[in-house]
Amino acid sequence: MRVLVVTAVPAERDAVTRAFGDVSEVAVREVPGARLHRVDAPGGCGVVVDVLAGGAGPAAAAAATAFGLASGPYDLVVSAGIGGGFAPVAPVGSLVAARRIVAADLGAETPEGFVPVTALGFGRDWYLPPRSLVRDVAAATGALTGEILTVSTVTGSAERAAALLSAHPRAAAEAMEGFGVAEAAERTGVPVLELRAVSNAVGPRDRDAWRIGDALAALTGAFGKLIPVLEGWTHHERNDS
Repeated sequence: MRVLVVTAVPAERDAVTRAFGDVSEVAVREVPGARLHRVDAPGGCGVVVDVLAGGAGPAAAAAATAFGLASGPYDLVVSAGIGGGFAPVAPVGSLVAARRIVAADLGAETPEGFVPVTALGFGRDWYLPPRSLVRDVAAATGALTGEILTVSTVTGSAERAAALLSAHPRAAAEAMEGFGVAEAAERTGVPVLELRAVSNAVGPRDRDAWRIGDALAALTGAFGKLIPVLEGWTHHERNDS
């Protein structure tokens, strides 16, 4: 099984690869600076994980994912990294696996408020990871499950956090890349998963309260528990959306 993991920044990429030990850099299509970090999962289980730091935001994530998938084939794409958690559902230090990946700010502002892109009559604004995989990942890692919102601007006020929760009452976390990764994966027919470690509360911006190191450590721990899940994920389950 081959898995492509897309993170935003190298620190998140390295947190993922630390879960596996030996890592090799693989040049992709001889494009300068474009390298996958490849790890062979321990135990000879046949799971190969390629990790790519693709940049921040949904556009960079979609482009990086499409680029990575071109070196495939892959059986699964994972959007991974740290993110903000909606209190009290997802406290700092917790893990969140997305039941639904939502583009929370893709649409239009109107006098009546925000209108999602689907209500404008085009596009889509959410993707569903495979239910069985989300269930098994949550059981293996202790992650809670819920909607993970993709935003282009990180929330920095209580008012914006409240507005997001009003529009998406099942939201557990926000990040900036999941929907972009899902868009690219959808176009090649590859299932997608999003897994986030919570580094801060969604709301007023307070960098002193962020726990980035703890979140990265939680991300490493989570990926260290995923190989048995991926190894046991059958073809039938891969088509369970």
